[in-house]
Amino acid sequence: MELVAALRRRRMVRAFAPDPIDPDLIDHLLDLSRRAPSAGNSQGVSFVVLEGSATAQYWDITLPAERRASFRWQQLLDAPVIVLVCTNPTRYVERYAEADKAKTGLGEAADCWPVPYWWVDAGAVAQNLLLLAVDQQLGACLFGPFDHEPAVAKHFRLPSQQRIVASIALGHPLVDEPGRSATRDRPPIGEIILRPPPDPPH
Repeated sequence: MELVAALRRRRMVRAFAPDPIDPDLIDHLLDLSRRAPSAGNSQGVSFVVLEGSATAQYWDITLPAERRASFRWQQLLDAPVIVLVCTNPTRYVERYAEADKAKTGLGEAADCWPVPYWWVDAGAVAQNLLLLAVDQQLGACLFGPFDHEPAVAKHFRLPSQQRIVASIALGHPLVDEPGRSATRDRPPIGEIILRPPPDPPH
């Protein structure tokens, strides 16, 4: 599929068939997904792939039984794969402490970064995965762990320096009901593109 077509077709899918996805295909998509910008080539993004009973464990943590019955998108829970896109800020600090980057001062600590690029880079990787899912006729839905992040990280034994940026459900899509936010219009392109006026002649 051409990139423009994938961009236009990409949407959040909230209903999945429970049919499994070939693990080799998942690995291939994740390998391609990581081909994204990386500050200083720090390569701090990693993945946790939840399949089988692990997906049920994820939902037990993030959507407990007392909330599940009233959950609007029941077939989201049927997604056979959930990918946790993770980032490691320490990798970035360590990279920028190396000789070729030390002058930036960003190798001193994570709070020295005016923009924490580990989040930016992980977002680029996540977008790659969403587009690759479209290319493979799969559905995908990105959602955050929010206040469940510590419990998810503890349950799946993530290293302490890892942060979960996003959870992405993957599977074969079914017809679903769009989310409420889907009705919001995009602003006109002229409202989001700024071209500063040229400098006046001297």
